[in-house]
Amino acid sequence: MTATLELAKQLIARRSLTPDDAGCQEILIARLEKLGFTVEKMRFGAVDNFWARRGHARPLVVFAGHTDVVPSGPVEQWLSEPFTPTIRDGHLYGRGAADMKTSIAAFIVALEEFIAANPDHNGSIGLIITSDEEGVAVDGTVKVVEALKARNERLDYCIVGEPTSNKVVGDMVKNGRRGSLSGRLIVKGVQGHIAYPHLVRNPIHMAAPAIAELANTVWDEGNEYFPPTSFQVSNIHGGTGATNVVPGQVEILFNFRYSTASTEQSLRDRVHAILDRHGLEYELEWESGKPYLTPRGDLVDAISAAIEECFGVTPELSTSGGTSDGRFIADICPQVVEFGPLNATIHKLNECVGIADIEPLKDTYRRTLEKLLA
Repeated sequence: MTATLELAKQLIARRSLTPDDAGCQEILIARLEKLGFTVEKMRFGAVDNFWARRGHARPLVVFAGHTDVVPSGPVEQWLSEPFTPTIRDGHLYGRGAADMKTSIAAFIVALEEFIAANPDHNGSIGLIITSDEEGVAVDGTVKVVEALKARNERLDYCIVGEPTSNKVVGDMVKNGRRGSLSGRLIVKGVQGHIAYPHLVRNPIHMAAPAIAELANTVWDEGNEYFPPTSFQVSNIHGGTGATNVVPGQVEILFNFRYSTASTEQSLRDRVHAILDRHGLEYELEWESGKPYLTPRGDLVDAISAAIEECFGVTPELSTSGGTSDGRFIADICPQVVEFGPLNATIHKLNECVGIADIEPLKDTYRRTLEKLLA
């Protein structure tokens, strides 16, 4: 059993449902302190986080990840207990195996090997670890980044251990993520008896043409790294439940996944213009997460070369998928990428990683460090 596999099993055995870290971070901190890292625990609300750093020189290379996991779902439908790490058929099973405790284990062992071989390495190494990535993400990485920014502490390179691989490990590196802009739209009308249409104003009927225009609008064409911005309605709620009552209002929830070809403000302005043009009486609340992008450069080149050396695969650069903590880190770091195991089983029953992929993953992180700092 390798050191990486053993540590991954220790972490998986901790029932660290968001935001409960369940002691995972103490395991990591103990090993980091032995390597000469200065560890700063940062607890915000109910969320445990830490910032660790070794060295004071530039460049500063940071690994980032989360110890929290999503709930297991029906335990009886798992082939083995989700918080009992189990090796079966060449895979390590357990909640968090892919998302993302194996990556964190690979971080730590990669650091141990790198520092043993390069005790006087150039630059500095850091880690940002949270237990709030799978939840609302308001007291985790975002707060750590705010604290570092307030004291003018900047990162040069950051690797987030999200499970980015698609068909084989190494085939995809995320060099950015689309922004997420959500809206809660309430269109107001006049409630009344359905048999007296002249006495009512049906908000569903009034909203429908505007929603159709929003759905058919071309928001942008995307760019080299991002697909075009998309608009989707996720929920519509209206009515009292009775079949003979026109509702007084309808609530519509929608979301943009947007590229850097648009801005949050431009999308907001265009939505309001469409709603106003249709003469609607409405309220609209917004919630947003910024996009980020790392063009080809030192970090992308280093990790791509390391993946080719360790996995024999040439990775594709992609900005697909949902949001991640990379969007917060990009506020203080000009180069952020995400790379980790296969994402085929994340958040599913019987989550797992291939045993054969664990050591090459650790080696990829170590080789990237060597290219940037050795």
